[in-house]
Amino acid sequence: MKQTHKSRAPLSLHALLNKCSFSKPINLLSAIAVLCSVSFTTLALQTQDVASLVAQNKANFGQCLEGKKVEALNAGVSQSRVNAEFDGFTFIPRVIELDRSQPEFVSTFPDYFSKRVNEWRITKGREKYAEHREFLRTLTDQYGIPGHYLISFWGLETNYGGFKGTMSTLDSLATLACDERRSRFFSNELFLALKLMDSQDLKREEMQGSWAGAMGHTQFMPTTYTNYAIDGDGDGKIDLWESEKDALASGANFLWQLGWQPGLRWGREVKLPQGFDFQLANNEVKTITQWKALGIVKGDGSSLPNSDIESRLRVPAGHQGPAFLTYANFRTIMRWNNSEFYAIAVGQLANQIAGGAGLHATLPDLPSFKISDIVKLQNKLNELGYDVGGADGIMGPATREGIRQFQAQNGLVADGFPSPSTVDTVLSTR
Repeated sequence: MKQTHKSRAPLSLHALLNKCSFSKPINLLSAIAVLCSVSFTTLALQTQDVASLVAQNKANFGQCLEGKKVEALNAGVSQSRVNAEFDGFTFIPRVIELDRSQPEFVSTFPDYFSKRVNEWRITKGREKYAEHREFLRTLTDQYGIPGHYLISFWGLETNYGGFKGTMSTLDSLATLACDERRSRFFSNELFLALKLMDSQDLKREEMQGSWAGAMGHTQFMPTTYTNYAIDGDGDGKIDLWESEKDALASGANFLWQLGWQPGLRWGREVKLPQGFDFQLANNEVKTITQWKALGIVKGDGSSLPNSDIESRLRVPAGHQGPAFLTYANFRTIMRWNNSEFYAIAVGQLANQIAGGAGLHATLPDLPSFKISDIVKLQNKLNELGYDVGGADGIMGPATREGIRQFQAQNGLVADGFPSPSTVDTVLSTR
Protein backbone atom coordinates (compact mmCIF):
# COMPACT_ATOMS: atom_id res chain seq x y z
CA MET A 1 0.00 0.00 0.00
CA LYS A 2 1.33 3.36 -0.96
CA GLN A 3 2.14 5.70 1.92
CA THR A 4 0.45 9.05 2.15
CA HIS A 5 1.90 11.83 4.28
CA LYS A 6 0.58 15.30 4.99
CA SER A 7 4.00 16.78 5.69
CA ARG A 8 7.58 16.13 4.84
CA ALA A 9 10.45 15.90 7.27
CA PRO A 10 12.88 18.82 7.24
CA LEU A 11 16.04 18.53 5.22
CA SER A 12 19.04 16.94 6.87
CA LEU A 13 22.08 19.15 7.29
CA HIS A 14 23.73 17.25 4.45
CA ALA A 15 20.85 18.09 2.13
CA LEU A 16 20.64 21.65 3.46
CA LEU A 17 24.24 22.19 2.41
CA ASN A 18 23.21 21.30 -1.11
CA LYS A 19 20.81 24.24 -1.46
CA CYS A 20 23.55 26.47 -2.86
CA SER A 21 24.25 26.56 -6.61
CA PHE A 22 27.42 25.05 -8.01
CA SER A 23 28.39 24.43 -11.60
CA LYS A 24 30.47 21.40 -10.65
CA PRO A 25 30.53 18.76 -7.93
CA ILE A 26 32.30 19.91 -4.81
CA ASN A 27 33.20 18.22 -1.58
CA LEU A 28 31.12 18.52 1.57
CA LEU A 29 33.44 20.96 3.30
CA SER A 30 33.45 23.34 0.35
CA ALA A 31 29.64 23.26 0.42
CA ILE A 32 29.71 24.16 4.10
CA ALA A 33 31.99 27.08 3.32
CA VAL A 34 29.62 28.46 0.70
CA LEU A 35 26.55 27.94 2.89
CA CYS A 36 28.21 29.95 5.62
CA SER A 37 29.13 32.73 3.18
CA VAL A 38 32.81 31.95 3.55
CA SER A 39 34.76 32.66 0.39
CA PHE A 40 36.07 29.44 -1.11
CA THR A 41 39.40 31.04 -1.82
CA THR A 42 39.90 32.01 1.81
CA LEU A 43 39.96 28.32 2.70
CA ALA A 44 43.07 27.64 0.65
CA LEU A 45 46.05 27.76 2.99
CA GLN A 46 49.67 27.57 2.05
CA THR A 47 51.29 24.17 2.58
CA GLN A 48 53.24 25.38 5.59
CA ASP A 49 50.07 26.79 7.14
CA VAL A 50 48.28 23.44 6.74
CA ALA A 51 51.23 21.62 8.29
CA SER A 52 51.19 24.03 11.21
CA LEU A 53 47.45 23.59 11.65
CA VAL A 54 47.77 19.81 11.56
CA ALA A 55 50.49 19.90 14.21
CA GLN A 56 48.46 22.22 16.42
CA ASN A 57 45.29 20.15 16.13
CA LYS A 58 47.18 16.95 16.82
CA ALA A 59 48.76 18.42 19.94
CA ASN A 60 45.35 19.56 21.23
CA PHE A 61 43.46 16.41 20.23
CA GLY A 62 43.52 14.67 23.60
CA GLN A 63 42.43 17.75 25.50
CA CYS A 64 39.70 18.41 22.96
CA LEU A 65 38.29 14.91 23.34
CA GLU A 66 38.01 15.33 27.09
CA GLY A 67 35.70 18.27 26.50
CA LYS A 68 33.80 16.39 23.80
CA LYS A 69 32.99 13.62 26.26
CA VAL A 70 30.91 16.02 28.28
CA GLU A 71 29.26 17.42 25.16
CA ALA A 72 28.48 13.91 23.95
CA LEU A 73 26.74 12.99 27.19
CA ASN A 74 24.74 16.22 27.07
CA ALA A 75 23.75 15.36 23.49
CA GLY A 76 22.33 12.02 24.58
CA VAL A 77 25.21 9.64 23.86
CA SER A 78 25.24 6.85 26.43
CA GLN A 79 27.92 6.74 29.10
CA SER A 80 28.86 3.24 28.03
CA ARG A 81 29.37 4.37 24.44
CA VAL A 82 31.49 7.34 25.52
CA ASN A 83 33.60 5.02 27.69
CA ALA A 84 33.97 2.48 24.88
CA GLU A 85 34.90 4.82 22.04
CA PHE A 86 36.55 8.06 23.09
CA ASP A 87 39.84 6.64 24.28
CA GLY A 88 40.22 4.85 20.96
CA PHE A 89 39.86 7.88 18.68
CA THR A 90 42.84 8.57 16.43
CA PHE A 91 43.73 11.92 14.91
CA ILE A 92 43.98 11.71 11.09
CA PRO A 93 46.22 14.45 9.60
CA ARG A 94 45.02 13.66 6.06
CA VAL A 95 41.47 14.69 6.98
CA ILE A 96 42.62 18.22 7.84
CA GLU A 97 44.69 18.37 4.65
CA LEU A 98 41.71 17.36 2.54
CA ASP A 99 39.48 19.81 4.38
CA ARG A 100 41.79 22.65 3.46
CA SER A 101 42.57 21.50 -0.07
CA GLN A 102 41.45 23.42 -3.14
CA PRO A 103 41.28 21.91 -6.63
CA GLU A 104 43.33 23.52 -9.36
CA PHE A 105 40.89 22.80 -12.18
CA VAL A 106 37.16 23.14 -12.76
CA SER A 107 35.83 20.03 -14.49
CA THR A 108 33.88 20.51 -17.71
CA PHE A 109 30.60 18.73 -18.37
CA PRO A 110 32.01 16.46 -21.11
CA ASP A 111 34.83 15.36 -18.81
CA TYR A 112 32.52 14.85 -15.84
CA PHE A 113 29.77 13.06 -17.76
CA SER A 114 31.98 10.70 -19.77
CA LYS A 115 33.72 9.48 -16.61
CA ARG A 116 30.45 8.70 -14.84
CA VAL A 117 27.94 7.57 -17.45
CA ASN A 118 30.11 4.89 -19.02
CA GLU A 119 29.59 1.38 -20.32
CA TRP A 120 30.74 -0.29 -17.11
CA ARG A 121 28.35 1.68 -14.93
CA ILE A 122 25.45 1.17 -17.33
CA THR A 123 26.04 -2.60 -17.61
CA LYS A 124 26.55 -3.06 -13.87
CA GLY A 125 23.51 -0.91 -13.19
CA ARG A 126 21.34 -3.11 -15.39
CA GLU A 127 22.60 -6.17 -13.53
CA LYS A 128 21.73 -4.63 -10.16
CA TYR A 129 18.39 -3.44 -11.50
CA ALA A 130 17.52 -6.99 -12.55
CA GLU A 131 18.80 -8.45 -9.27
CA HIS A 132 16.60 -6.16 -7.13
CA ARG A 133 13.68 -5.78 -9.55
CA GLU A 134 10.92 -7.08 -7.26
CA PHE A 135 12.17 -5.16 -4.23
CA LEU A 136 12.47 -1.99 -6.30
CA ARG A 137 8.83 -2.38 -7.39
CA THR A 138 7.75 -2.37 -3.76
CA LEU A 139 9.74 0.82 -3.18
CA THR A 140 8.14 2.45 -6.20
CA ASP A 141 4.69 1.50 -4.92
CA GLN A 142 5.48 2.88 -1.48
CA TYR A 143 7.49 6.02 -2.28
CA GLY A 144 6.89 6.72 -5.97
CA ILE A 145 10.58 6.54 -6.91
CA PRO A 146 11.25 4.43 -10.03
CA GLY A 147 13.83 1.74 -9.37
CA HIS A 148 16.24 2.72 -12.12
CA TYR A 149 16.75 6.10 -10.44
CA LEU A 150 17.65 4.45 -7.14
CA ILE A 151 20.15 2.23 -8.92
CA SER A 152 21.58 5.28 -10.67
CA PHE A 153 22.17 7.17 -7.41
CA TRP A 154 23.80 4.06 -5.98
CA GLY A 155 26.08 3.73 -8.98
CA LEU A 156 27.23 7.34 -8.87
CA GLU A 157 27.74 7.42 -5.11
CA THR A 158 29.77 4.24 -4.59
CA ASN A 159 29.96 2.25 -7.84
CA TYR A 160 27.14 0.02 -6.53
CA GLY A 161 28.99 -0.49 -3.26
CA GLY A 162 32.34 -1.11 -4.91
CA PHE A 163 33.94 1.81 -3.11
CA LYS A 164 32.29 3.07 0.07
CA GLY A 165 35.40 4.77 1.45
CA THR A 166 38.25 3.49 3.56
CA MET A 167 38.64 6.05 6.33
CA SER A 168 37.37 5.40 9.83
CA THR A 169 34.10 7.30 10.17
CA LEU A 170 34.52 7.92 13.88
CA ASP A 171 38.16 8.99 13.63
CA SER A 172 37.39 11.33 10.71
CA LEU A 173 34.51 12.94 12.54
CA ALA A 174 36.49 13.24 15.79
CA THR A 175 39.37 14.88 13.90
CA LEU A 176 37.02 17.42 12.33
CA ALA A 177 35.10 17.95 15.57
CA CYS A 178 38.38 19.07 17.15
CA ASP A 179 39.17 21.48 14.31
CA GLU A 180 37.66 24.80 15.31
CA ARG A 181 36.61 25.85 11.80
CA ARG A 182 33.53 23.59 11.80
CA SER A 183 33.69 22.05 15.24
CA ARG A 184 30.00 22.41 16.08
CA PHE A 185 28.80 20.81 12.86
CA PHE A 186 31.12 17.82 13.05
CA SER A 187 30.68 17.38 16.79
CA ASN A 188 26.97 16.92 16.13
CA GLU A 189 27.73 14.43 13.35
CA LEU A 190 30.10 12.53 15.64
CA PHE A 191 27.54 12.30 18.43
CA LEU A 192 24.87 11.07 16.03
CA ALA A 193 27.26 8.44 14.67
CA LEU A 194 27.89 7.23 18.22
CA LYS A 195 24.17 7.04 18.92
CA LEU A 196 23.67 5.08 15.68
CA MET A 197 26.12 2.49 17.02
CA ASP A 198 23.76 1.86 19.93
CA SER A 199 20.46 2.10 18.07
CA GLN A 200 21.53 0.07 15.03
CA ASP A 201 24.18 -2.20 16.57
CA LEU A 202 26.90 -0.84 14.28
CA LYS A 203 30.50 -1.89 14.87
CA ARG A 204 33.36 0.60 14.92
CA GLU A 205 35.55 -1.39 12.55
CA GLU A 206 32.73 -1.62 10.01
CA MET A 207 32.09 2.13 9.99
CA GLN A 208 34.33 3.34 7.18
CA GLY A 209 33.60 5.98 4.60
CA SER A 210 34.70 9.31 3.16
CA TRP A 211 37.16 11.62 4.86
CA ALA A 212 34.26 13.91 5.89
CA GLY A 213 32.16 11.14 7.44
CA ALA A 214 29.81 10.14 4.58
CA MET A 215 28.83 6.51 5.06
CA GLY A 216 27.69 3.37 3.33
CA HIS A 217 26.30 2.54 -0.10
CA THR A 218 24.48 5.88 -0.30
CA GLN A 219 27.17 8.01 1.39
CA PHE A 220 24.85 9.44 4.02
CA MET A 221 26.17 11.74 6.71
CA PRO A 222 25.13 10.70 10.25
CA THR A 223 22.37 13.34 10.26
CA THR A 224 20.94 11.97 7.01
CA TYR A 225 21.37 8.41 8.27
CA THR A 226 19.50 9.28 11.48
CA ASN A 227 16.65 11.18 9.82
CA TYR A 228 16.03 9.21 6.64
CA ALA A 229 17.64 5.76 6.66
CA ILE A 230 15.17 2.88 7.08
CA ASP A 231 15.21 -0.89 7.49
CA GLY A 232 14.69 -2.29 4.01
CA ASP A 233 15.51 -5.95 4.58
CA GLY A 234 13.37 -6.38 7.69
CA ASP A 235 16.10 -7.56 10.05
CA GLY A 236 15.29 -4.96 12.68
CA LYS A 237 18.28 -2.67 12.15
CA ILE A 238 19.55 -0.22 9.53
CA ASP A 239 22.96 -1.01 8.07
CA LEU A 240 23.89 1.11 5.06
CA TRP A 241 27.27 -0.62 4.73
CA GLU A 242 26.24 -4.25 4.42
CA SER A 243 22.56 -4.24 3.42
CA GLU A 244 21.83 -3.26 -0.17
CA LYS A 245 18.11 -3.32 0.56
CA ASP A 246 18.54 -0.95 3.48
CA ALA A 247 20.50 1.40 1.23
CA LEU A 248 17.96 1.32 -1.61
CA ALA A 249 15.00 1.77 0.71
CA SER A 250 16.76 4.62 2.50
CA GLY A 251 17.50 6.29 -0.82
CA ALA A 252 13.84 6.02 -1.77
CA ASN A 253 12.71 7.50 1.54
CA PHE A 254 15.25 10.31 1.31
CA LEU A 255 14.22 11.27 -2.22
CA TRP A 256 10.54 11.17 -1.32
CA GLN A 257 11.20 13.43 1.68
CA LEU A 258 13.17 15.78 -0.55
CA GLY A 259 10.09 16.25 -2.71
CA TRP A 260 10.18 13.69 -5.53
CA GLN A 261 7.04 13.89 -7.67
CA PRO A 262 5.80 10.41 -8.63
CA GLY A 263 5.02 9.91 -12.29
CA LEU A 264 7.35 12.70 -13.44
CA ARG A 265 10.71 12.04 -15.05
CA TRP A 266 13.87 14.10 -14.41
CA GLY A 267 13.93 15.73 -17.82
CA ARG A 268 15.08 14.82 -21.32
CA GLU A 269 17.69 15.61 -23.92
CA VAL A 270 16.42 18.00 -26.59
CA LYS A 271 17.63 19.50 -29.84
CA LEU A 272 17.49 23.25 -30.42
CA PRO A 273 16.67 25.00 -33.70
CA GLN A 274 19.18 27.13 -35.56
CA GLY A 275 19.28 30.68 -34.33
CA PHE A 276 17.89 29.75 -30.91
CA ASP A 277 18.03 32.52 -28.29
CA PHE A 278 20.33 31.05 -25.64
CA GLN A 279 19.45 33.81 -23.23
CA LEU A 280 16.39 31.66 -22.48
CA ALA A 281 18.59 28.87 -21.15
CA ASN A 282 18.66 28.39 -17.35
CA ASN A 283 16.67 31.55 -16.66
CA GLU A 284 13.27 30.93 -18.23
CA VAL A 285 10.62 28.55 -16.88
CA LYS A 286 8.19 27.48 -19.60
CA THR A 287 5.81 24.62 -20.23
CA ILE A 288 6.88 21.86 -22.57
CA THR A 289 4.26 23.13 -25.01
CA GLN A 290 5.83 26.59 -24.95
CA TRP A 291 9.32 25.21 -25.57
CA LYS A 292 7.90 23.15 -28.40
CA ALA A 293 6.48 26.30 -29.97
CA LEU A 294 10.02 27.73 -30.06
CA GLY A 295 11.13 24.87 -32.30
CA ILE A 296 12.67 22.57 -29.69
CA VAL A 297 12.36 18.84 -30.39
CA LYS A 298 13.45 15.67 -28.61
CA GLY A 299 17.07 14.65 -28.83
CA ASP A 300 16.29 12.14 -31.56
CA GLY A 301 14.53 14.81 -33.62
CA SER A 302 10.96 13.70 -32.89
CA SER A 303 8.31 16.10 -31.66
CA LEU A 304 7.90 17.03 -28.03
CA PRO A 305 4.48 16.29 -26.52
CA ASN A 306 2.05 19.03 -25.65
CA SER A 307 2.19 19.36 -21.89
CA ASP A 308 1.73 21.95 -19.14
CA ILE A 309 4.70 20.54 -17.21
CA GLU A 310 7.04 23.40 -16.35
CA SER A 311 10.69 23.03 -17.25
CA ARG A 312 14.00 24.81 -17.67
CA LEU A 313 16.41 24.54 -20.56
CA ARG A 314 19.99 23.73 -19.59
CA VAL A 315 23.11 23.79 -21.76
CA PRO A 316 25.90 22.57 -19.42
CA ALA A 317 28.58 22.63 -22.14
CA GLY A 318 27.40 25.77 -23.92
CA HIS A 319 25.75 26.03 -27.31
CA GLN A 320 28.11 23.46 -28.82
CA GLY A 321 27.06 20.69 -26.43
CA PRO A 322 23.89 18.79 -25.56
CA ALA A 323 20.77 20.55 -24.30
CA PHE A 324 18.25 19.34 -21.75
CA LEU A 325 14.76 20.27 -20.59
CA THR A 326 14.62 19.57 -16.85
CA TYR A 327 11.54 19.18 -14.65
CA ALA A 328 10.78 19.45 -10.95
CA ASN A 329 12.45 16.14 -10.11
CA PHE A 330 15.71 17.48 -11.49
CA ARG A 331 15.71 19.98 -8.66
CA THR A 332 14.96 17.14 -6.23
CA ILE A 333 18.04 15.31 -7.48
CA MET A 334 20.04 18.49 -6.89
CA ARG A 335 18.84 18.53 -3.30
CA TRP A 336 20.72 15.25 -2.87
CA ASN A 337 23.82 16.76 -4.53
CA ASN A 338 23.56 20.36 -5.63
CA SER A 339 25.37 19.95 -8.93
CA GLU A 340 23.79 20.35 -12.35
CA PHE A 341 26.36 17.93 -13.75
CA TYR A 342 25.51 15.33 -11.11
CA ALA A 343 21.77 15.65 -11.67
CA ILE A 344 22.09 15.21 -15.44
CA ALA A 345 24.36 12.20 -14.90
CA VAL A 346 21.84 10.63 -12.50
CA GLY A 347 18.99 11.16 -14.94
CA GLN A 348 20.81 9.97 -18.03
CA LEU A 349 22.35 6.95 -16.28
CA ALA A 350 18.87 6.02 -15.00
CA ASN A 351 17.51 6.28 -18.54
CA GLN A 352 20.17 3.95 -19.90
CA ILE A 353 19.89 1.48 -17.03
CA ALA A 354 16.21 1.20 -17.97
CA GLY A 355 17.17 0.54 -21.60
CA GLY A 356 16.99 4.05 -23.00
CA ALA A 357 19.35 5.56 -25.53
CA GLY A 358 22.53 7.42 -24.78
CA LEU A 359 23.09 11.05 -25.64
CA HIS A 360 22.24 11.98 -29.21
CA ALA A 361 24.42 15.08 -29.22
CA THR A 362 28.19 14.78 -29.37
CA LEU A 363 30.07 15.96 -26.32
CA PRO A 364 32.38 18.79 -27.40
CA ASP A 365 36.10 18.58 -26.71
CA LEU A 366 36.55 21.33 -24.13
CA PRO A 367 39.68 22.19 -22.16
CA SER A 368 39.52 22.07 -18.37
CA PHE A 369 39.37 25.47 -16.74
CA LYS A 370 41.84 26.48 -14.10
CA ILE A 371 40.21 28.09 -11.07
CA SER A 372 42.79 30.87 -11.32
CA ASP A 373 41.61 31.56 -14.88
CA ILE A 374 37.98 31.78 -13.73
CA VAL A 375 39.09 34.23 -11.03
CA LYS A 376 40.74 36.37 -13.72
CA LEU A 377 37.58 36.19 -15.81
CA GLN A 378 35.41 37.22 -12.85
CA ASN A 379 37.69 40.13 -11.99
CA LYS A 380 37.62 41.33 -15.59
CA LEU A 381 33.84 41.05 -15.83
CA ASN A 382 33.49 43.10 -12.64
CA GLU A 383 35.95 45.65 -14.04
CA LEU A 384 33.85 45.90 -17.21
CA GLY A 385 30.70 46.55 -15.20
CA TYR A 386 29.17 43.08 -15.20
CA ASP A 387 28.61 42.41 -11.50
CA VAL A 388 29.42 38.76 -10.81
CA GLY A 389 30.15 39.21 -7.11
CA GLY A 390 33.36 38.03 -5.51
CA ALA A 391 36.10 36.46 -7.62
CA ASP A 392 36.07 32.99 -6.08
CA GLY A 393 36.71 30.75 -9.09
CA ILE A 394 33.25 29.17 -8.84
CA MET A 395 31.06 29.18 -11.94
CA GLY A 396 27.86 30.05 -10.10
CA PRO A 397 24.66 31.69 -11.39
CA ALA A 398 25.99 35.25 -11.03
CA THR A 399 29.09 34.48 -13.07
CA ARG A 400 27.09 32.71 -15.77
CA GLU A 401 24.70 35.65 -15.97
CA GLY A 402 27.59 38.10 -16.22
CA ILE A 403 29.09 36.06 -19.07
CA ARG A 404 25.69 35.92 -20.76
CA GLN A 405 25.28 39.70 -20.60
CA PHE A 406 28.77 40.26 -21.98
CA GLN A 407 28.16 37.82 -24.82
CA ALA A 408 24.82 39.41 -25.72
CA GLN A 409 26.36 42.88 -25.86
CA ASN A 410 29.38 41.79 -27.89
CA GLY A 411 27.82 39.75 -30.68
CA LEU A 412 28.56 36.32 -29.19
CA VAL A 413 26.19 33.41 -28.62
CA ALA A 414 24.72 34.31 -25.23
CA ASP A 415 24.79 30.87 -23.62
CA GLY A 416 26.52 31.99 -20.40
CA PHE A 417 29.29 29.49 -21.00
CA PRO A 418 32.98 30.45 -20.62
CA SER A 419 34.24 28.97 -23.87
CA PRO A 420 37.90 29.68 -24.66
CA SER A 421 36.87 32.23 -27.31
CA THR A 422 34.53 34.00 -24.86
CA VAL A 423 37.20 34.09 -22.16
CA ASP A 424 39.76 35.47 -24.61
CA THR A 425 37.32 38.14 -25.75
CA VAL A 426 36.49 39.21 -22.20
CA LEU A 427 40.13 39.40 -21.13
CA SER A 428 41.14 41.38 -24.23
CA THR A 429 38.32 43.92 -23.91
CA ARG A 430 39.45 47.42 -22.91
